Amino acid sequence: MKIKKGDTVLITAGDDKNRSGKVIRVLSKKDQLLIEGINLQKKHRRPKKEGEKGQVVEKPGPVSISNVKLICPKCNKPTKKRVCQNCNNSF
Repeated sequence: MKIKKGDTVLITAGDDKNRSGKVIRVLSKKDQLLIEGINLQKKHRRPKKEGEKGQVVEKPGPVSISNVKLICPKCNKPTKKRVCQNCNNSF
């Protein structure tokens, strides 16, 4: 798998198209990623103690690896591989 935790990626399809974010987690068996601030899903939490209020918590949902491209840290342009075609930088 080319994409690893901590990489910056660009979304190429879906509602968050042309947005970028940092990879939080890689789900290798499903070929999916969790990306910071992308594909946020709302989850309603019940109050745990009496007198406490419930909450709406947002957490990132999985995005398919086929819908993202790596971003070169040197020139900030999207690439398909770990070697940038524009600046010949390998990362």
